Amino acid sequence: MRHGLRSLKWRSRCITQKLGLLPSAPQVLRGERVRQSRGYASVSAADLHFGQPVYETHPHLLKPGELTPGITALEYAQRRSKLASKLPANGVALIAASDIKYRSGAVFYDFHQDSDFFYLTGFNEPEAVAVIGKADHDHTFQLYVRPKDPKAEQWEGSRSGAQAAVDVFNADESGDIKDIEKQLSRIVSDASEVFTDASPSASAFSRFFASKSSPNVHCLAKILGQKPVKPLRGVLNEIRNIKSDAEIANMRKAGQASGRAFTEAMRQGWATEKEVAAFLEYMFKRNGCDTSAYVPVVAGGENALQIHYVRNDHTLRANDLILVDAGGEYGNYITDITRTWPVSGTFTAPQKDLYNAILATQRTCIALCRASASNSLDKIHQIAETSLKDSLSQLSFDMSGNALEILFPHHLGHYIGLDVHDTPGQSRKTPLQTGQCVTIEPGIYVPNTNRWPAPFRNMGIRIEDSVCVQEEHPLVLTTEAVKEVDDIEALRA
Repeated sequence: MRHGLRSLKWRSRCITQKLGLLPSAPQVLRGERVRQSRGYASVSAADLHFGQPVYETHPHLLKPGELTPGITALEYAQRRSKLASKLPANGVALIAASDIKYRSGAVFYDFHQDSDFFYLTGFNEPEAVAVIGKADHDHTFQLYVRPKDPKAEQWEGSRSGAQAAVDVFNADESGDIKDIEKQLSRIVSDASEVFTDASPSASAFSRFFASKSSPNVHCLAKILGQKPVKPLRGVLNEIRNIKSDAEIANMRKAGQASGRAFTEAMRQGWATEKEVAAFLEYMFKRNGCDTSAYVPVVAGGENALQIHYVRNDHTLRANDLILVDAGGEYGNYITDITRTWPVSGTFTAPQKDLYNAILATQRTCIALCRASASNSLDKIHQIAETSLKDSLSQLSFDMSGNALEILFPHHLGHYIGLDVHDTPGQSRKTPLQTGQCVTIEPGIYVPNTNRWPAPFRNMGIRIEDSVCVQEEHPLVLTTEAVKEVDDIEALRA
């Protein structure tokens, strides 16, 4: 890797004065490209300001060598190398960062980086474009970012800038994102093929390609010209789908912290759904997560019949169950947990019967999440359907016709990683491989109609864990969230 030797050893306590953050440092001007250079004066990195934590400024969050929590600069470089190895000679991949999204006016939502961009760069700021190319059995990495701007940073917070893109994030070359149209014209003209998921008419790239004379005309299609353009999604899915040991460790941290939060929530009595949601969000962060991975489902009683119920605004009744689907995020990696427990702390007989039927199915399916079994998610889903159908029949459910489709309307599981539904488009028909991470989440949702046994009507129960596929034994990432009936009831005894 051309860019790897110097900058991957950057993790000393010094950084180039060329970062442009000191009055005496030369400024990176618009239109100027920044390249790696071995000659530089050194100052303490702890005295500088970046757009995200680095070890020298946040040693409580990062270890030496890590670019983001748990993931080293070397691993990011290896990911780019894997991507480049799948490109044709002189092919390039174009990936854009997420933009800031606004709730109204100047009020913005929490920023969340595009997962593909983050996976390849570790760069966690908006308005950036990465270009990864293949040349002579090697790869190149260019990263175009917002320049240092003291006035803007006074309002918006620190930016890393173009020099840090080289010295910290290991780009071979960087520059001002405002000049991306000119830079990409040069890059694309030399490329044999272009891989991108950007659309010329609507994409994260489009804001950078508006013509000055015609603001509504986007120029990406013009830049690409007659170059062959291929989708990047399939290539990246192939790389992202198998998790490294470091990724699995991050997901285990998220699962452990989130599981403990769930168990603590089950230990207490609650009056409203909102209280449970607020408590879990607090506990995720207190236990070490960065934030919540997604909007939680906190559904009391019949609200659990809505799979993605997120209003979380109802009161809880003592004789009802509460279904909670939530999880924390650590280093941008997520966990996904669902637990269902009695509001009162004690299951009624019908609740216990239905719960144990679902739990038995989940146990069976988790045990099948091993590479040696050669099962796909679709195959395990079919096994779950058979198990649930048999168990429900024993509980006097009429399982003829479309009964199972009504009672179990969703798939058993999905891939997880940087996204809750990771690697979009990845087939669930292929056998699971070591290093893949999935959810296993059987659920039964009983409508309040005469078709179903009266003791179970209006019950919604789902039990979900995050699981990492291993060769012989699955690794449950969320085991701290208790789920046995006796364990749940013991929490409030």
